[in-house]
Amino acid sequence: MYVFVPTFLFSFSLFPKMKFQIVELLFGKSTPKQMIPKVTLLAVFAILLFTVTPLSYPLFRYSSSSLKNKESKKPYSAFDDLNESASLPSTSIKKCDIFSGEWVPNPKAPYYSNKTCWAIHEHQNCMKYGRPDSEFMKWKWKPNGCELPVFNPFQFLELVRGKSMAFVGDSVGRNQMQSMICLLSRVEWPIDVSYKRDDYFMRWKYPSYNFTMAAFWTTHLVRSKEADSKGPGPTGLCNLYLDEPDEKWITQIEDFDYVILNGGHWFTRSMVFYEKQKIVGCHYCLLENVPDLTMYYGYRKAFRTAFKSINRLENFKGTVFLRTFAPSHFENGSWNQGGNCIRTKPFRSNETHLEGLDLEFYMIQLEEFKIAEKEARKKGLKYRLFDVTQASMLRPDGHPSRYGHWPNENVTLYNDCVHWCLPGPIDTWSDFLLGMLKMEGVRSAEERLHLRSN
Repeated sequence: MYVFVPTFLFSFSLFPKMKFQIVELLFGKSTPKQMIPKVTLLAVFAILLFTVTPLSYPLFRYSSSSLKNKESKKPYSAFDDLNESASLPSTSIKKCDIFSGEWVPNPKAPYYSNKTCWAIHEHQNCMKYGRPDSEFMKWKWKPNGCELPVFNPFQFLELVRGKSMAFVGDSVGRNQMQSMICLLSRVEWPIDVSYKRDDYFMRWKYPSYNFTMAAFWTTHLVRSKEADSKGPGPTGLCNLYLDEPDEKWITQIEDFDYVILNGGHWFTRSMVFYEKQKIVGCHYCLLENVPDLTMYYGYRKAFRTAFKSINRLENFKGTVFLRTFAPSHFENGSWNQGGNCIRTKPFRSNETHLEGLDLEFYMIQLEEFKIAEKEARKKGLKYRLFDVTQASMLRPDGHPSRYGHWPNENVTLYNDCVHWCLPGPIDTWSDFLLGMLKMEGVRSAEERLHLRSN
């Protein structure tokens, strides 16, 4: 029996009288009601209801970037099924935890391919390097009790028009951003506006929408330094300064509207922990007179420091999303001892459960998030839990394994059961993100309506 902690509630319950007030708040009004006769108003409403509504999505389909290509061949067919309007969620949606559910077949997927998207990292380009099966690309997430629409790139870009989004964390975060670039390619390709040529710190801009995405790579969220490349663990020893955020990201995010924070897999290596410039302990460092505090001590402290540092930023007014830990799926050995991930279909939720390291990392994230979110509210900041843990745990079939390079290449690479093939399950993280952004719009409208009524 799988037990999962309830997280983000996908809820939207408004009184009928509030419906039009919220639309009015979101889109504004230009004509006073008293200037329009009631009969005329009803007639106009009826016309809009039966004509404009069905056309709302096609209008987005031919955005400024699409019009340039209107004489080209029929667009990638899988997107023909994204026929929802770019409106807010229906007021009939009941409370629903969108992060708890099952994977169900989706024969219409994928929505791009390795041949149509240049943003796929070579090590995640599974189809290029000979992965023989393709069914792992043909699933979607079905929450218990509601539907989660497939990512609509037109809706997304409209919602983030004029905004910016930062992906802060390890290479799985970069994996997520590259997935989103591929999904958004149906609408527009971004231009590279990076300050310097560095694959770990990239900035991309969507000119038609004035939307910028950036990746800030940081292994541990806090300052780290290589101490001994030879051991004692297989990836060497590093020093972690647990009370100092990594300046490579904390100095860059103050002007961003959305910050998506993640971290995890690097904390399994050997580490020496520093606080106030003094050694306080370690994880598998084998140093004399240095207590082993375990990786979990460092993990908790790193997230605590990251959250506190964001909350202390003087000019930061954005929304922080904690993207929760996505478990790896090594079987029959660890990553450096022959472990692999060769399954070809998802687990059902009753076939596996969160345990061990995965459970500890997840629970630490929830606990530190709760503390940080409470402090952030005092400053008027928003924290949201972007909980991909269960959905990711159920996808042992979605990793590159050995299909991140050619079999005869002279490279030292282990089977990759951490990152995700593109296309693949990580594309669903954008489904989650779009759903959460829609609800942010609803929340903002409700708050403004509440202020007006007081």
